[in-house]
Amino acid sequence: MAVSDGQTITVVKDMGLVTSVFTPHSLDSLQGHLGLGHVRYSTMGESNWRNAQPVYRSHGDAGFALGHNGNLTNVAMLESEAGVLPGFTPSDSDLIGELLARAFPVADEGSVAEGLEEALCSVLPRLEGAFSLGLIDATRLYAVRDPNGFRPLCLGRLEWPDEEGWAVASESPALATVGASFVREIEPGELVVIGQDGVRSLRPFPPARVVPKLCVFEFVYFARPDTELYGREVHAARRRMGERLADESPVEADLVIGVPDSGVPAAEGFSVRSGIPFGQGLVKNRYIGRTFIAPTVAARSDGVRRKLNPLRESVGGKRLVVIDDSIVRGTTTSQIVRVLREAGAREIHLRISSPPFRWPCFYGIDTPVREELLAAFSDTAEIAAQLGADSVAYLSLEGLFQTIGVPGSEFCSACLSGEYPTRVFLSAPDAAGVVARGTSVPPAGSDRVVAGHGESLWSGPASIR
Repeated sequence: MAVSDGQTITVVKDMGLVTSVFTPHSLDSLQGHLGLGHVRYSTMGESNWRNAQPVYRSHGDAGFALGHNGNLTNVAMLESEAGVLPGFTPSDSDLIGELLARAFPVADEGSVAEGLEEALCSVLPRLEGAFSLGLIDATRLYAVRDPNGFRPLCLGRLEWPDEEGWAVASESPALATVGASFVREIEPGELVVIGQDGVRSLRPFPPARVVPKLCVFEFVYFARPDTELYGREVHAARRRMGERLADESPVEADLVIGVPDSGVPAAEGFSVRSGIPFGQGLVKNRYIGRTFIAPTVAARSDGVRRKLNPLRESVGGKRLVVIDDSIVRGTTTSQIVRVLREAGAREIHLRISSPPFRWPCFYGIDTPVREELLAAFSDTAEIAAQLGADSVAYLSLEGLFQTIGVPGSEFCSACLSGEYPTRVFLSAPDAAGVVARGTSVPPAGSDRVVAGHGESLWSGPASIR
């Protein structure tokens, strides 16, 4: 967290759960009227203290703090343009802070706040990829959403008995937690500046770049069920995904169970539409985080074993329909199938409330290598065999968009379709500005892509073939 008292910004950050880092003692040191909080899911840069956010940079006698949700796709190009040595900034978020600090006017004639606003308007158009940003200086709050709006961001109004104020958050339920009311989503390509004079909206990006493409996985997995996106409640959409899945991929079974937590609403919908009873088959340890975002295979496998336990009397001898939101690498799913088999399940039919995850994501999901994705080169029969399930079926892409109730053109579904809405540069261009040194580019007609960080380059928008 970073907090300003109007003169000084104090930053406190550490590794671990929020409740272990922010004790009553540490919170006592955070005195002020302006604050910024962040929890990090590491997708670029190591998971260590240095990369914990907010990022802080000083400018003269003052400074600013920055929190970033997303992934930049032109890091190497930005480093090259700015003359920054590779590795000088440990993450793309830190690089944004460095670029902003360098972009402050040479001679500040106004306040530091005016300098940060000018720096933002200079730097933001150079960034590519996914970036929802929150920033504070000594006196103002800033919120930025990239021109595609890959990651959510919303504005809220605080109306406490003794004071009023404003808040921004990556998910709308956070507003209610601090006593704020939801005002609106911050629009793709918008820079919001909040100070004593109220709220101002700026548009620092060229209009041609502003094309809304919210990540569809916010509806599928990332967002809390009580989040509102595009004016739709996430929980209701997930329930409809389950209903549509039952229509598209019916199966005879005794019990429908959901994988906690994001698979449960879809399981409820599948049960209602199919007529198969819904029940609890897996108990979740609430003190274990999301295993999908653990950095290694071993950590993900260990996390699943500690996170989910079967209810043996519920599943023993039953033909199960197991509903989950997605299968990415298959580590989590294979462990779930194994523990249900060990608990006595007679049949296990996996039904997934999203399409197959076949393509790398470069916009904030840590899946940069296509060969790690279970569905990239396998059909459903092969996937079922690898996971030890009796059958596997996925929701269609058309069905996903129809259940959300928003046109597919409003979303980024690159991980499901291979259609990337922006160009992606993962390495710096060579002298000709075309191909990166050490780059591996998929040959024409190839159905594979080499997509490790710093290993490949391609430009779009286009399909990777």
